[in-house]
Amino acid sequence: MRRFIAAAAALFPFAAFAHHIPEGGALRIEPWGAACLVASITLYAIGAMRLWRRAGRFRGITRADAIRFASGWLLLCVALLPPLDPMGERSFAAHMVQHEILMVLAAPLLVLGRPLEAWAWALAPSWRVRLAAVTRSRVLRSAWTVVTEPLGAWVLHAVALWAWHIPLLFEAALASTPVHIAQHTSFLVTALFFWWSVFDRAGRRAGAVSLASLFTTMAHSGALGALLTFSAAPWYPAYSGAYGLTAIEDQQLGGLVMWAPAGLAYVAAALFIASRWLQPPRRTAG
Repeated sequence: MRRFIAAAAALFPFAAFAHHIPEGGALRIEPWGAACLVASITLYAIGAMRLWRRAGRFRGITRADAIRFASGWLLLCVALLPPLDPMGERSFAAHMVQHEILMVLAAPLLVLGRPLEAWAWALAPSWRVRLAAVTRSRVLRSAWTVVTEPLGAWVLHAVALWAWHIPLLFEAALASTPVHIAQHTSFLVTALFFWWSVFDRAGRRAGAVSLASLFTTMAHSGALGALLTFSAAPWYPAYSGAYGLTAIEDQQLGGLVMWAPAGLAYVAAALFIASRWLQPPRRTAG
């Protein structure tokens, strides 16, 4: 963990000042993304080490949990930092790679890394008590239930995915940094809720609900990818073609990214859940 923090610290002077590189080559400072990344990994590391000092090494948050969170965090860096981020402004296909990394690779790994437990332990004891009192609020608990239960999480994620691919909204995100930030944030946050609803289930019936969520999400996101792939005309005039591709070829490649490779992540998650579902129940002693 200490080595990982050191590597992250070495990355962020570059990340904070080179988050975006326009085509002309000049740097534009956008520290918001780097600040969020720094805060998330720092708080996770502090919380995990405090918990391990209290409960024993790798208790509460296991080595596998920490590796999953670190992997998801590194994928966030890949999606949000150069070279992929500036490529996404020139190429629709690169932009789709960015989105799929956020939604189907980074998000499930972050959820499986148990970040809420680590972040809670990063707080001072008095703040943990206050946080626990806040989380017992009926309004907050009701809101959390809505966004993390299968139906609510599924709907939120589907709405975010389809709405942001409406040409008017997608082009607005390309033209405005705040709107672009809102787009990426909504993709990531709704994906986190979705994967939370998928993995935070136990038992045969709940496992079936998770499988249904995965396959229906794969179906509707694949349908959007297919529409982009087989469209006879470009949807987004801001993309005029890049890296040797015409505008329609760039869009078709982006649609294929959403349709085929991204779908494999849902299949892999479904197989993981099915394997746990099909395991025989453990016998208790006595």
